[in-house]
Amino acid sequence: MIASPQQNYLTPEEYVQIEEQNPVKHEYIDGYIYAMAGALDAHITIAGNLFALLRNHARGSGCRVYIADMKARIESLNRFYYPDVMVTCDQRDQETPAYKRFPRLIVEVLSNSTEAFDRGDKFADYQVLESLQEYVLINTKRQRVECFRRNDQGLWVLQSYTSEHKTFRLHSVDFEETMPALYEDVVFE
Repeated sequence: MIASPQQNYLTPEEYVQIEEQNPVKHEYIDGYIYAMAGALDAHITIAGNLFALLRNHARGSGCRVYIADMKARIESLNRFYYPDVMVTCDQRDQETPAYKRFPRLIVEVLSNSTEAFDRGDKFADYQVLESLQEYVLINTKRQRVECFRRNDQGLWVLQSYTSEHKTFRLHSVDFEETMPALYEDVVFE
């Protein structure tokens, strides 16, 4: 996300309408839009790999898997973000074709320009979503998957997976896969 907003205040409805017709994606925070930067090869490859694996896993489950172009809406904070990968299993999300309000899993693939925001303010914003069970950060510089899971007390607990682990697990969608499958065709810097 680029730091400087467009200057005109927009309502959420205006934002959604404009975004549907705009070739450049923008995230929305408190009435202002922020242009999103493009992604590098490793970022796109990892997101694509995970989407393909999760999509195959979710078939017939009632859950839907989305990649990059689907917005997550946080109504209580007046925010829209574009997660790299998102899974929703809530039927109410079928009512809103331009965004989803009840994700169970959100995944962000880290890049130099977004890592601090993804770990900080964006994660804090996502935590407001009561439906969210798991927030995952995937590293593009080395094999590392960080899974933040909401426990029964409402606390977020971290479990990390590295190249030393053969597999990683996403509890929110009962999914397990190998690290090599997630990082297939990724060339590290």
